[in-house]
Amino acid sequence: MTSPGKMKILISDSLSTQGVEILQKAGFTVVVKSKMPKEELYREIKDADGLIVRSGTKVTAELIAAAEKLKVVGRAGSGLDNVDTPAATRRGIVVMNTPGGNTVTTAEHTMSMICAMSRRIPQATASVKAGKWEKDKFMGVELYNKVLGIIGAGQIGSHLTKLAHGIGMSVIAFDPYLSPEQAERMGVRMVGLDDLFRQADIISVHTPLTPETKGIVNTQAIAMMKPGVMIVNCARGGIINEGDLCEALKTKRVAAAAFDVFEEEPVKADNPLLALDNFICTPHIGAQTAEAQENVAVGIAEQIVDYFTRGVAKGAVNIPSVPPELLARLQPFLTLAEKLGSLQTQLSQGGIERVTVEYSGEVATLSVAPLTIAVLKGLLSSIMEHPVNYVNAPIVAKERGIEVKEVKSSDAGDFTSLVRVRVEAGKASHQVAGTLYHKKEARVVEINQFKVEMVPEGHLLFIHNMDRPGVIGMVGNVLGDNGINIVRMQCALEKRGGDALLIIESDTDFPAGVLGQIKSSSNILSVKVANLS
Repeated sequence: MTSPGKMKILISDSLSTQGVEILQKAGFTVVVKSKMPKEELYREIKDADGLIVRSGTKVTAELIAAAEKLKVVGRAGSGLDNVDTPAATRRGIVVMNTPGGNTVTTAEHTMSMICAMSRRIPQATASVKAGKWEKDKFMGVELYNKVLGIIGAGQIGSHLTKLAHGIGMSVIAFDPYLSPEQAERMGVRMVGLDDLFRQADIISVHTPLTPETKGIVNTQAIAMMKPGVMIVNCARGGIINEGDLCEALKTKRVAAAAFDVFEEEPVKADNPLLALDNFICTPHIGAQTAEAQENVAVGIAEQIVDYFTRGVAKGAVNIPSVPPELLARLQPFLTLAEKLGSLQTQLSQGGIERVTVEYSGEVATLSVAPLTIAVLKGLLSSIMEHPVNYVNAPIVAKERGIEVKEVKSSDAGDFTSLVRVRVEAGKASHQVAGTLYHKKEARVVEINQFKVEMVPEGHLLFIHNMDRPGVIGMVGNVLGDNGINIVRMQCALEKRGGDALLIIESDTDFPAGVLGQIKSSSNILSVKVANLS
């Protein structure tokens, strides 16, 4: 390793002094300059070996191109919206973050919003400061014995559960990927999403923003809720449809709402939510506490030190923590493994209880631990509120009560190497398997009982159907009528006249209306979509 004394770490956003001191004590040359003009930033980055940012600095492809010596970008926090990770990866630059450093803080902020909303504290404060004493105007709502409904029971949702129990609330949760055993340990009752809408007195969302979760709370959802329900969003803007919520707040169908995040940030002054007396908000400060900022500063500093002194890429989001000499051989399998995990999550249903990864053939002779982690990363990334990387994936799986098992075999059948991922969720078992063509091109070759040959990329449509005349033609007509281009298509048969699996890849997503048209056919058993872009 290069001596830290010859290395420059540039800190371009404000960082807790504890983090700076850790780097200095390790022997690095530390340059702290926040809010630099673009020209100065580009000069400073030119000879920097490491860069630490928060949310202020935009680590663009252009900035990365100007960094002649840069080896690592550290984000003090979890969000990486301001870092062009693909551009960094292409340059061989490690990107790290500190997920989990603000879990407690964000959960506490959520509970603070619930308390403030239920007792109308911001409105009462404004009234008193305006010289009024409107005691009768600010009738509150007691939280004791109320039902808190949590959508997404990850790290933040789990800690919020503890806080709610402390107040005397009961907690229900919707999280299709949480095992019953883990739910029982958390002390929450798992329900379907519609049941959560119907039963909860207060609803708090804690999911990532994905095509599936965007606008998950909308007019239709609100219509199912109790009159007078209260809604909180301290997760990601867009999970709640702001227009639909605004109308429900006006009619008092929703008694109150509290946001820390918005669809557009900074929020515009003319956002109609801001004009409502029963709406309170904060400027995305869920992670803004001295303790959280110290946690992420210390965390990222220690990760930088570990990387340069020991070669350990802890907290890396774009590479696993493996020796560089093994990475080149493992990389194609890492890509395959992550794709298989992601595909499993999108095709299976129910809380995941066990994951078995089987390695057969030549791949079984390699160090497979990073590959199993890659499977977990793919499996969990699309369902977690915060980023899942090669470091925290095993921890996240453990926290969610998922049992992970590895099996090795020398016999890969017709293939040189085969990776099979089997997931047990509820009473069902699902499996997918893949291999490499020409030692580098990922292919899915098994989906449950079907033998396939699928490129794991793009927008994919999986149609489980009975092998009957006209099915493929019907599907093609529906897609064509809706302007959806078919990039690839294949049909796998269990047996002639039995079940079949039709797989279609498109260069665009598949609207819900299109899926509904296909599902309406009597020969269709199920329709599922996956995005492996």
